[in-house]
This record gives sequence, C-alpha cells and structure tokens, in this order.
Amino acid sequence: MADLFNLGDLIDPVADMDKTALIDLKDPEDPREYSFRDIDAAANAVARGLVKRGFQRGDRIAILSANRMEFMTAYFGTMKAGLVSVPVNFKFPNDTIEFILRDADIKFVFTDAQQAAKVPAGYEAVSFDDPDAFAAFCDPGPFDAVRPTPNEVAMFLYTSGSTGRPKGVPLTHAGHLWVVEQRIAKRPAPDHRLIVAAPLYHMNALAIFKVAMAAHLSVVLLPQFTAPAYIKAVETYKVTWLTSVAAMMAMVAREKDVLAKTDLSSVRIIRMGSAPVSQQLVDDLRAILPNAEITNGYGTTEAGPVVYGPHPDGVPQPDISIGYPLSTTSARLVDGDNLDADHGVLHCRNPSVTPGYHNLPEKTAEAMTDDGWYVTGDVMRRDEHGFHYFVGRTDDMFNCGGENIYPSDVEKMLERHTGIEQACVVPAPDDIKGFKPIAFVVPRDGANLTEDLVKQFALENGPAYQHPRTVTLMDSLPLTGTNKVDRKRLMDSAVSTAGLDT
Repeated sequence: MADLFNLGDLIDPVADMDKTALIDLKDPEDPREYSFRDIDAAANAVARGLVKRGFQRGDRIAILSANRMEFMTAYFGTMKAGLVSVPVNFKFPNDTIEFILRDADIKFVFTDAQQAAKVPAGYEAVSFDDPDAFAAFCDPGPFDAVRPTPNEVAMFLYTSGSTGRPKGVPLTHAGHLWVVEQRIAKRPAPDHRLIVAAPLYHMNALAIFKVAMAAHLSVVLLPQFTAPAYIKAVETYKVTWLTSVAAMMAMVAREKDVLAKTDLSSVRIIRMGSAPVSQQLVDDLRAILPNAEITNGYGTTEAGPVVYGPHPDGVPQPDISIGYPLSTTSARLVDGDNLDADHGVLHCRNPSVTPGYHNLPEKTAEAMTDDGWYVTGDVMRRDEHGFHYFVGRTDDMFNCGGENIYPSDVEKMLERHTGIEQACVVPAPDDIKGFKPIAFVVPRDGANLTEDLVKQFALENGPAYQHPRTVTLMDSLPLTGTNKVDRKRLMDSAVSTAGLDT
C-alpha cells in the first residue's frame, strides 16, 4: 500500500477506489453508500475549504456531531490540511463543551442540526445539515496532504478527569500511523465488512474506522447504538467484523426474540474493548455466533489502542484476558519498587503515547515517568503464560457502558442541588453496563428530597450515563477512623442492594 505519512490520508489511491468504503445509516430508511473515491474527494474538499478560509498549520478544528459520513470526512480533511481535529463528546453538558472549545482554542466547529445549539456564541461553525452552507464551505478538487513534522499533533481527544474537567490529550500523526500499521500488519481479508455504532468522538470507534480505511475494508456506520438496529444492520449488510464495547454486545445478547429470527452467520470476528468483558458474555456470544472468533482488547486514549495481541508462541488467549504484550511496544506491571510484577499498575511506552496533557503540566508529570513510560492507573495481573488481565483502577473511576465515570464529578454535580447536603457515589456491578453509579445522599434540613428528584436533577445537569441508578437517603455518611467517608462500606452496601456478593 501507499506510504502513510498523514493520519488524514489513509486511502491507497492505487487500490480499487470504486469499492464501497462506507454505508451510512444516518437515515436507516435511506442508506447512503460511498466509495473510497467519494470519501477521499469529500475529505479533500474539506481540506481545501479550511485552507481557503485561511486557517493556519496547527489550528484546532472541532467536530460536534453524531456519527455520519461527514464527521469522518471532516476529521480526515482537517488533518490532511495540517490542522488538528478535535472530536467533542456532545453528551457533555453545555458548559463542559464550552470549556473544551475554549481550552483547545478552537478556531472553527463542524456540527449537525441536533448539536448546533450547543455551539457557544462567538464560534464560527457550519452544519452538515445545512446543505447550502456546507457546500459553500467545501472546495472540491485535488489536495496534496501536508507532510507533518516528526512530532506534529494530528488530533486532540478529551477524556474525563478527577479534576472535574476533561483533559485534552494531543495525539501525533506518527504515533497513530504506527497504530494503524500495527493493526493491519497481518493483512485482513479484503472481503471484511465492519460495523461501527460506538460514537466517533471515542478512541474505540475512531481507531477501527481508520484501520478500515487503511486496509481498504467497508464500514457500516450507525448514527448511534440500539441493539435491534445493530442486529438488523449486521444481517442486512452481511457484516463480518463486529467491534464494540462489552456493554453493547451484552445488550445484543439480551435481544433473544430478535436474534431468533435473524441470520448472523456472516460474522467471523468479534472484538471488544474499552471495558472489562465477563466470561458469561463471552459464553453468550459463542452461543449466538458460533463461527466467530472473539477477542478482548485494551487501550487508552493517552497510549493508543495497541498494547496487547496474540501470544508469540501461539498459546490460545484466555477469554477474559486482554492479551499478551506486543513485541513492538513496552509494557510492565509495577508494584511499588518492583518494575516487573505479576500484579500491579500497567506502565506502557510506544510511539502512540501522548506527548502530554494539554495545558496540564502537573497532570502530565503524574502520568508520565522521566524515561517516557505512561502510567495508566489500570491494575493488571499476569498469568503463567504472560497474558494480562484487567483487575481495576488505582483510583475510584469506574466504567459504565463504555463511559468512564469519576465519582467526585457526580458528587459535585449532585451537591449543587439546594436540597443536598452531601453525596457519595460508588459503583455497583451490572450485567449490562459493567458497573452502574449508586448514590448515597444526605438531605439538607427541611429539604423535601426524594429518590426521583435526585435522579431527575442528575439527568438535567450531567450526561445521562452518570445519573445514579439507585439513590439512598441517609441521615449521615459513614466515616472511617480518619474521618473520611467510608466508601468501602457504601460500596459493600451498593453491591448488597444489587443482589450480588462482594
């Protein structure tokens, strides 16, 4: 294939440019099919439009939109032009979106009709759903992709942090071209057709889309995930490769009536990532898709999705293992002074590791060692064959359906309610989501507070995935011997309430 030098320029021009690259199900009743030639031309038009508007090398351009063809061509076109693409999670509250645009010094915003109202005043924007304006912005014609310098940044992804504000993660062209090359080193069969339903502002979906474009594979793109629509699309378009977070596949497995009347025999690969996978889920998927190879992956926004792979000696990967450390990357488990532990915090070092958090030198110093190792904060264990398994986080963060939740963020949000004196949020295991947030709340004196009122406040003031699924009103929160809130005791209570053993 062609030499890769710009992350926005992954399509090989000597391959079959008329092959289907994308089937866009933005409107399921009117699916749109695009060839590799179409995708390349649309990205070139975006790049030319940005240059024509006078944006300078390194300027940051945001995308605030649901999944659709134009999202990806804006993403690729921005990077082709030597600018920095910044996909933004539109599920964030408006004030968080405004913070991200300000923190990243965004110069322009691509959006869609539904998200356009979330673009703060003062930012120049164009909506994909305004055909005249978007057509006027684009400048059709050829475009020679900019050749980046060795450490030039291609994109920012924002990841939630315990500070209460998302952290900007710059990622380089060279680093994420390395990721693409690693993932297509063993050339996938050319007849593969992938499905993407996770949001494109996440590393999970973006990474697999780039792999598909570089490997010249077709993608079926859903605007959002619902299990029935996902299952129907797999059957209708004869999808061969499923990539998702575990919670999505758990929801698919529960659609027994739909599955019973659906032909999913085309599926040959299921790859899950972004959240822990249970043995029960693997067993369920094997029963539904007996011909599919099921693998569990791992990655981070800061260090890319390529850390683990197959065993070099061909030892089969255990179902819930995340794999064996790749020879092309460096991974170690650290337990105190032991830099080669069988159980400890994962440190990794590879070309895709971020150069550091944007505008957060102290956070960068916490996450990076002096000799270039990224400290993931994820605790792993290693078995006798060298396979790694995810154990948990070193902090209180937990994952709910592929979304990272920091309890302190939810607590601060809840405590903005005038009737709440104090709140503590802990995770409880959940068969579908992995974990779900449970809140213990101390009402203010005289407050007329109910569980439903607390849930409604959370839904109105934060992302839906953060809202507590159960709220317990208490006179006071239990304390440890050092007068800190006893999270362990509340977590045990949450687990008991969920009907599960610790």
